[in-house]
Amino acid sequence: MELKIEQEQKVHYSIKEVSQLLGINPPTLRFWEKEFKEITPNKNKKGTRYYLKEDIEQIRLVHYLLKVRGMTIVGARQILKDNRDETVHQVEIYNHLDQIRNELLALINALDAYDTPQPLEGK
Repeated sequence: MELKIEQEQKVHYSIKEVSQLLGINPPTLRFWEKEFKEITPNKNKKGTRYYLKEDIEQIRLVHYLLKVRGMTIVGARQILKDNRDETVHQVEIYNHLDQIRNELLALINALDAYDTPQPLEGK
């Protein structure tokens, strides 16, 4: 998925914001951070995580490999090490197709609503 964040000027995102943005729960984000060296959010003295856009893109890659492609953590690590550029390209294609799919579903829903007979008023 292309990074679409409402506040484009924002530099840091909380774990809650990233969780909501990507649909991944916070414990999973923390786990992936331990398993993938590519995910390195900044932490303050209290340990609060602050993710950069680059971190979010890394999480998107990991999510694609683990959840979409169904790979193991070991397999995903190897792909990121050996074939990162191709994976980025695949994710871009997948995200583009997913966006098209969502637009088509919206059109189908609009057509269904249009084709549904409306009840006559006053009867």
